[in-house]
Order: sequence, then structure tokens, then C-alpha cells
Amino acid sequence: MNDQAIKVAILDMYNGEPNQGMRCIIDIINRFNHIVSFKIFDVRGKSELPEIKKYDIYISTGGPGNPLEGDGSWDTKYYAFIDELTAWNKENHVKKHVLFICHSFQMACKHFGLAEITKRNGTSFGVMTVHKTKEGFTDPLFQGLSDPFYAVDSRDYQVVQPKLSVFAKKGAKIISLEKIRDHVQYERAIMAVRFSDYFVGTQFHPEADPISFIANLRNANAKEKIINMKGRKKFRNMLEDLVDDEKIYRTNETMIPNFIRIAVNDLLKTKKTLSN
Repeated sequence: MNDQAIKVAILDMYNGEPNQGMRCIIDIINRFNHIVSFKIFDVRGKSELPEIKKYDIYISTGGPGNPLEGDGSWDTKYYAFIDELTAWNKENHVKKHVLFICHSFQMACKHFGLAEITKRNGTSFGVMTVHKTKEGFTDPLFQGLSDPFYAVDSRDYQVVQPKLSVFAKKGAKIISLEKIRDHVQYERAIMAVRFSDYFVGTQFHPEADPISFIANLRNANAKEKIINMKGRKKFRNMLEDLVDDEKIYRTNETMIPNFIRIAVNDLLKTKKTLSN
């Protein structure tokens, strides 16, 4: 690892399960390998967490299972780590930047007391439209994305019933929501939150690319499950969405790169200011 590089810690929440998401995240980070280096920490499998002083940017991944449950060890350490990062940003000029994805996002929303996390009536899986809120239109994370934009969604749980008084107290903002479903009476789930200037999270998978999604479909059982869930017509539409340059490709090429660029520019600017 280059000691001069800005260091990224990937907090692996996949619990040892094989996944394409990690490949996608690494692929995106490697687009910045002239200035950024990274290391992976197995949070759920080995209770590994980085030393805060040694890393500048944190990406906490998605993962399987119930976000409300842990083993009393890794989850306790993870929440304590989030608190340490929060305290660091209150006490230091050089800030730590964090992106929470899917499972991590749900855990962060729970930990900060922003909303309820509930089990969905049915699994959400596939290419979905994500809608910006008023605050989302000006959030730099979404710069370069249309409204709505497209993302891969994969979840059995959801973040709903926002506690707006807690949002206001903490300065957090809802920056995107799931699509309106006129045919059902369910509340629209929260799809992204700006927790602070330096912490942000998404319910969907901004790292996903068509290769990762299609890799899942090579499993016949997974393919049949999606067809049973959505029907063959929606399944074919989903495949068309995957190869559309303005949909999943656009989100993959835009959102996490935005997050990394914002973090890198802030770190370089702050460190330059402090050195003068």
C-alpha cells in the first residue's frame, strides 16, 4: 500500500458469502488508483475493523440477513466504530467520509434512530427507478444522474416511518425515495439519506454493474425465482434495462465515483489548508 495515497477501508458485511458486489466496489476504487489505495476488513466474519487514524474513506457494503440482528460481537463493535467516526468528525479538522450501502444503510438508520426498519411484504429485487427528493436534487452524490435514475435493488427489509424530529435534530436529510406504487397502500421506502456532510447511505446498490447482475442469472434457481416473482415480461424488461447505457451503467459510473471525488477533494483541500 502506498503510504502517500488516500486510504480507503472497505467494511465487508457479506458474512463470507460469495458476491459480485465486492468485485464492483473494487473495480470502482481502482479507477482512482493513482491517488487511492484500499484494504478490506471482514466485519461480520472476523469482527475486523480498521484503525480510524489510518484510513480516510470508508465504504460499508451490503450483505445478507436481518439488519436488526447480530451476534452481539461484530454488530456491537460496528456500532461503536460508527460512534468513533462520528466523534472524530466533531473533534478533528480532517474529516472521515463514509458511504453505507444496503444492509449497512439499514443498520446506520437504526443506529442513528432516524426511522423504522421493517420486513417487506415481499422481496424487492431487480432494476428499479429511484426518485430524488427536493434535497436530493442538490446533493452532490447524485450529480450527473437524471430523475428518476436507475439502480439495482435487492432487499427483504426497508427503511420507513422517518422520525422527522430526529432528522432535524441531527441535520440529516432524505435524498431519495422508492417509486410510487399506486396499486398498493404501502409507504414509500427511503432509498438514500445524507446523514451529515461526511456520512451518506443508499438502500440500493450503486456499485452494481450489468456483469454482476447477469452473473446472478447464471444460477437457474435464481433466474426462476426472479421470473416467479416478477413474471416473464418484467424479467425481459429488466434485461433490457441492464444493457441500457443510461440506466445501470450510468449509476455505476456516477454515484460511488462522485462519493470518492467529493471525499478526495475535501481531504486534499483540508490537508493543504492545515499545511499552510
